[in-house]
Amino acid sequence: MDAVLRAAAIYFAVLVLFRLAGRRTLSELTTFDFVLLLIIGEATQQALLGDDFSLTNAVLVIVSLISLNIGLSLIKRQFPGFGKYMDGEPMLIVEYGKFLEQRARKSRVDVNDILEAARYTQGLERLDQIKFAILEKDGKISIIPNQ
Repeated sequence: MDAVLRAAAIYFAVLVLFRLAGRRTLSELTTFDFVLLLIIGEATQQALLGDDFSLTNAVLVIVSLISLNIGLSLIKRQFPGFGKYMDGEPMLIVEYGKFLEQRARKSRVDVNDILEAARYTQGLERLDQIKFAILEKDGKISIIPNQ
């Protein structure tokens, strides 16, 4: 039972931390971010297993984490408001070529991020060529060009 409680505690702690970190954090991993993720994984593993490194305990922890994840996905499906809180919503950050600075600051996105996405996906070079830029739930930026 201790392993299940440890798994639940770590699951929710990591969930809250990544939610607070924002969408852009996971969508664009740098080398340092990847190393940090590996370190977090190692620290999490030690917290999850404690002193019991048996195969049974490891399987119990894995089953607990997957069960929590499935349970939360079912709750999000049943209660869409909870899903919006957990996963966020797409956010408009450029509207008719105008950079919406407050929203972008809240999401830790700058003009260069938007222009990079515009060049990469649409071949656009300037903000005035963008009708809408939307920060999606997964952290990617969708660009809708002006006609």
